[in-house]
Amino acid sequence: MTVNHHLDELYGLPSFTFPEAGQESAMPEPETVAWRLSVDVYDSDEEWAQVFARFAGAVDLARVRALIVGAWNDAYEKSSKEIVEAIVAARDRLPALRALFLGDMTSEESEISWIIQSDVTPLLESFPGLRWFGVRGGSGLVLPPVRHEALETLVVETGGLGAEVVRGIAASDFPALENLDLWLGSDMYGGDAEPGDLEPILAGTRLPSLRYLALRNSVIQDRIAEALAGAPVVARLDVLDLSMGTLTDEGAAALLAGQPLTHLRKLDLHHHYLGADLRARLRQTLEPAGVELDLDEDDAESYEDEDEIHRYIAVAE
Repeated sequence: MTVNHHLDELYGLPSFTFPEAGQESAMPEPETVAWRLSVDVYDSDEEWAQVFARFAGAVDLARVRALIVGAWNDAYEKSSKEIVEAIVAARDRLPALRALFLGDMTSEESEISWIIQSDVTPLLESFPGLRWFGVRGGSGLVLPPVRHEALETLVVETGGLGAEVVRGIAASDFPALENLDLWLGSDMYGGDAEPGDLEPILAGTRLPSLRYLALRNSVIQDRIAEALAGAPVVARLDVLDLSMGTLTDEGAAALLAGQPLTHLRKLDLHHHYLGADLRARLRQTLEPAGVELDLDEDDAESYEDEDEIHRYIAVAE
């Protein structure tokens, strides 16, 4: 996932942008692509709901498997509520929908923390067959505890994820969920979650099928790492992802001092602030056991003033 370009694919299907009015003639079979519906954020002749109505008239919705919601009009001022309502209203016509991403916008269209979301719970409640659900943007996002029998992947990309949403996800019942990817973000953009808000997940009392856990893009990455060092959920993971945040030697040392990580298939720490000694210790401990270790420093940046060192997460504003 990246915020620098639009999704290339979703649910194993290549992305295809639904064309402008009057250009709907040559289109792929409905089930062969992930349909991307979008308008110009700043200057569009159509509302997103109008594009969706054209889409519903031109494509057999019963065969659509994946849907990507791109930009909507004034997404930095207007929430996704009308988009959610339009999709929910069409639920009976979308029986094959298995994947949905809400907010596929680049920073040129709207910075991630400017995207105004809404209560996305109706999407999960209206599509019991959904396997993959993702949302970009934490402002205005509402997701209280919910139960969904079929969901296998949940992705929430933000520059700041509110504690109430984190607690809602942690208290949800997702018996089939294998992949959970949360961008916790910065407190400067609403990311006020604490490790304790994740306790039901870390304790392993929820999400019995979980195999991939990403708690990333966080300004409290060290504290997340410390909480995971003794968290029961880690023992049954294949992949642990603590990338994109402000992980330092303190957090990495806590991971190494905690429970064994040699059962992991991959530990992703890219975009970090680790010294050479800790990087060497991680490699010496994990790579001989066959763990794929991503220690790419990427574009991690920091600066030091008189009082402290300031470090940056990968995606904030």
